[in-house]
This record gives sequence, C-alpha cells and structure tokens, in this order.
Amino acid sequence: MSAKPDPASLPCSPLDETAGLKYFPRMLGKIRLHAAGKLWEDLHANLGKGSDGALVDFLHINYEELKARVLQGGFDEEILQWCQERSRPLNDNEKLIWNHYVKTLGWNDHISTILAKRKADGGLGERDDIQTIAHYIDVDEGRLP
Repeated sequence: MSAKPDPASLPCSPLDETAGLKYFPRMLGKIRLHAAGKLWEDLHANLGKGSDGALVDFLHINYEELKARVLQGGFDEEILQWCQERSRPLNDNEKLIWNHYVKTLGWNDHISTILAKRKADGGLGERDDIQTIAHYIDVDEGRLP
C-alpha cells in the first residue's frame, strides 16, 4: 500500500450495487477515474484483471469493449443494460450468486493468501476482523476504520 489515497482518486466500495449487482459501479468508477488521470496509482495494476476480470467474464463481455462504452458516457444502469444486451440478461439468482462471491472473496478460498499478503503489506496483518477482500478494500481506502 502506498500513501493514503485522496478520496477523489477512489471508486466506490466493492459492495455498492448497480441494479442489484455488486462491484459493477466500482469497476466503472475505476475506468472513469483512470481515463481522467485521477485513479489512485495502487489500483492501476488490476484494471481489467482481478475482480474486474471476474466480473466481465461473469457478464460474458470484453473488458476493452466495456471500457470504450463507459468512456462514451452514460449512467451505470445504462451501461449494465448495454452489457446484458451484448451477452445475456441476468436473473435474480445469477445476481445473488455473483453478489455472494463479491461479499465472501478472500474468506477461506483461492484468494485467502493474497488477502493475507495485502493485509500484511498494508500494516493490517493483525486485523482478524478483516476476512474478505471487500472488507480489506473498504478499510484500505478509508471507508471503514
């Protein structure tokens, strides 16, 4: 973790939603902030990768095409609709599955070691209350103590 980020350089929480889909507004926020030259540098390496990559795979869309669409402008809901028109509409069960993934990522899964490393690198290694990537991000970015 580098120096504390300027709040204006941060997207929203991974737990925020667009039309019932968690993480989507964060991914779009990262695209917009990066294009404006304002995105916190610590977030640059995972643009289109990590959770961004997982979500575009889940949506069956291409990240570069999504990025181009986001930069054309529009509300998050319109862009999610565009995604669904290009792939498939999401039903409530699919959103539930994705949202569960976002809420629990890092808790006893394939990302647990990455979470432990990020916590240690950020001076949060002793914080047993941080058990998921989403919680870590919200602490790291100053939304939670």
